[in-house]
Amino acid sequence: MPVPTDLAERLGLHLPLPEVVNGHRNGVSNNPAWDVAYHPCPEAFPAADVPQGTVHKIADWDESRVYPGAPRTLWVYVPPRPALDASTAPLRLLFCNDGAWYLSRTGPVRAAQVLDSLHDGDGFAPTAAVFIMPGDPKGPVSAPIASYDARAAQRSLEYDQVTPRYGEFLFGEILPLVEGVVDRRLSARPQDRLTCGLSSGGIAAFAAAWFHPAQASRVLSHCGSFTDIWGGHHFPSLVRRTPRKPIRVLLQSGANDADTPFGNWALANQTMAQSLAWAGYDMRFDYGTGGHNLAHGGAIFADSLRWLWRAEEES
Repeated sequence: MPVPTDLAERLGLHLPLPEVVNGHRNGVSNNPAWDVAYHPCPEAFPAADVPQGTVHKIADWDESRVYPGAPRTLWVYVPPRPALDASTAPLRLLFCNDGAWYLSRTGPVRAAQVLDSLHDGDGFAPTAAVFIMPGDPKGPVSAPIASYDARAAQRSLEYDQVTPRYGEFLFGEILPLVEGVVDRRLSARPQDRLTCGLSSGGIAAFAAAWFHPAQASRVLSHCGSFTDIWGGHHFPSLVRRTPRKPIRVLLQSGANDADTPFGNWALANQTMAQSLAWAGYDMRFDYGTGGHNLAHGGAIFADSLRWLWRAEEES
């Protein structure tokens, strides 16, 4: 028998969580000891003579129709000139949610440095990247937890909902914006577009490809929120019950991932990985000891990009 569409409302699961539930507050606690084994990948430290790409900052961009009234900052990475000159192929494109976390030159990922190193080697096709921050709303926003401020609520609204909207935002609004910055045609092939994110940004990366596989078919999810924030716990069932889509997925999580009133992230990612494998997806699950952060994801970032963008014949 089909589950009634109003089941969540009848059970009260649609209501915002209070500040404390069963003695637990929503939030993430990380212990540095959990991540002591993880360091930024070697590619995050390019040699001084490695050509650097250019990063263009776009501040207070407020032209979204999908998420109106929520200006945001984003950065566009353009590959180094030698990489551009060595190939005439359209550029691949990496989308990073919570972009500042990935772009930080002293953070756990250091994505621009990693891309510089990869472009300096052999076999890595020229790749642009866009690092997108959630919007900063000008008014109140519905939130899944009562204590969220407007910015946190907007981030959850954009990232956690199991709908096509975030993909419509990426491919309908952000993609043309990047095309206006990069002085090279961007590839239209879905296998040349990779969506990436941490936590709620991770489930948003998956949802964008899931609902729009003709736009992007490579997904990198770090500690993805496949939990019941706004229905994300349904994704494993959707994966099992929907004809397989042409997407390639790398999930990362750890034994000390988040554990909150919305669910247990380590278990949720294990369940998601098992469902993807059961359904026959081209997938990989990197499960470590770390917490709810980018330490492990940064340590394997370059390898993750290589695996997701490996040649079709290597599949």
